[in-house]
Amino acid sequence: MSIFIIAEIGINHNGDIGIAKDLIKVAKEADCDAVKFQKRTVELVYSKELLDSPRESPWGTTQRAQKEALEFGLEEYSEIDRFCKEMEIEWFASAWDLESQKFLSQFDLKYNKVASAMLTYEPLLEMVASEKRHTFISTGMSTLEQIDRAVEIFRKAGCPFELMHCISTYPMDDEDANLNCIHTLRERYKCDVGYSGHEVGLAVSYAAAALGITSLERHITLGRAMYGSDQASSVEPMGLKSLVGAVRKIERAMGDGVISVLTKEVPISKKLRAHFHTDF
Repeated sequence: MSIFIIAEIGINHNGDIGIAKDLIKVAKEADCDAVKFQKRTVELVYSKELLDSPRESPWGTTQRAQKEALEFGLEEYSEIDRFCKEMEIEWFASAWDLESQKFLSQFDLKYNKVASAMLTYEPLLEMVASEKRHTFISTGMSTLEQIDRAVEIFRKAGCPFELMHCISTYPMDDEDANLNCIHTLRERYKCDVGYSGHEVGLAVSYAAAALGITSLERHITLGRAMYGSDQASSVEPMGLKSLVGAVRKIERAMGDGVISVLTKEVPISKKLRAHFHTDF
């Protein structure tokens, strides 16, 4: 089974549908399998105190102005849905509240995503699991006991899922990656395990691909110098093409683990062993 590669657009579109479309094109041209967004109901996710607090951004001087500017509504997501169908690439989103999940459910999506921050929000997990769409569950910031509970909810609902090993720092330091957790999750839960990376560069993602992950998610951007907290840990267009190409090469190189003599090796064996072999 090929690694399912997700280009996480998140909020790197900066509230601009044109940038969102450009990022979808980048993902398609790099041969990703899907793009992913994030959906929030600002008034439900953030307190009034935080929303009214000061924050300088291209859209104003408050947290509210910044956060509302980054949210797409029905018009934008309808256009994303249409454009992704045109581009022949899947899209889905991680909801950060119940209303946002209800909003997303109106689209005919194949996948759901539980963000690491939402893993302990059981009402949301139950709503997502009730839809029975294949769900990617990121495990950043979470204990085994918390992951146990999330897995229990999805198994009880009969909803297909896979876990995604994740470290929730932005950007993540390479020494914090702890990729052997991929084995730990696979052995504990007997399920598919992917990797959601926030590191700078591609090497850690290559290593994850060699560990047998079933999905790989990386944030993408048109340029890491753009406004936004996720841009620095995102992959630019050329890097995304390199990532996908290398992951596909790693998949082919891993093989089936069966030791045998390749047909291609036989004439070389005859040549290099000729001085001491008479029978091949």
